Amino acid sequence: MAESFWTVAQQVLILFLLIGAGAACGRTGLLCERAVKCLADLVLYLAFPCVIIQSFRREFNPEMLRGLLLAGLISLIIHAGSILLAHLVFRDREESRRRVLRFAVVFSNAGYMALPLQQALLGEEGVFYGAAYVAVFNLVLWSYGMLLMSGDRSALSAKKLLLNPGMIALAAGLPVFVFSLPLPEVIAGPISHLAALNTPLPMIVIGFYLARTDWRAALKDRRGYAAIALRLAVVPVLSVGGMLLFGVRGVLLTACAVAVSAPVAAASTMFAAKYGQDTRLSANLVSLSTLFSVATMPLIVSLTQLVG
Repeated sequence: MAESFWTVAQQVLILFLLIGAGAACGRTGLLCERAVKCLADLVLYLAFPCVIIQSFRREFNPEMLRGLLLAGLISLIIHAGSILLAHLVFRDREESRRRVLRFAVVFSNAGYMALPLQQALLGEEGVFYGAAYVAVFNLVLWSYGMLLMSGDRSALSAKKLLLNPGMIALAAGLPVFVFSLPLPEVIAGPISHLAALNTPLPMIVIGFYLARTDWRAALKDRRGYAAIALRLAVVPVLSVGGMLLFGVRGVLLTACAVAVSAPVAAASTMFAAKYGQDTRLSANLVSLSTLFSVATMPLIVSLTQLVG
């Protein structure tokens, strides 16, 4: 148990040191908000899809295909359960706060923070299953997430559901896996190099916003603590317990545990800003949950590895 905890803690600490570098860049003015938004787009539209495609570059295995489909189903169930829980717990009168608090419970940082950790702990197989989790995450994000933050059903569209970076990468990578298609080095090489950016750049982006957090306000917000507790502890524990109950084990179990135990999604702040919701609250939730996850993620993931 102690060895497993330390292994996970080391990987989370590495990510957090990269976050510290981003915070330092923000504090010293080495990075400005415009540059950080460009970095975030670079990760979203280039590095993140390449990580997913890279994970599919393997010989076809029917067992892994079943695991991929199961990871997608698990992700769907977890998000549905989180939505129900968030609506039961948060009924704040102030609509802007209520929407942000619910969003924070439902959406983990499954792409920016979980994928690098899955890769470090589990290798390409972990990212392989993580890709299915992220694909469902994107479907829920661009449907329920957009509806929750905008309050406008007309904002939903099939184009946004299907033509987002995660779904496009999945559509590109799945045939590579199913048909065991070899990629020429002139294509595989750039994909590998761009995929390598998915660990440092997202952490630098998170660190930049972490440095701008109003910690005094964040530490006084009791409802914020409730949302963070649900995001970092309650939802992960219930999810892992459910997966164990239904016989999910091994790399698939750990990969899903990493994804569901990640802190509040960075998309919370982006969506809050886009649709005029409480951006200060969303930024505080992302930052504070990221800080607390240094302790909670190693504990949950190491316990999952121990029992599964």
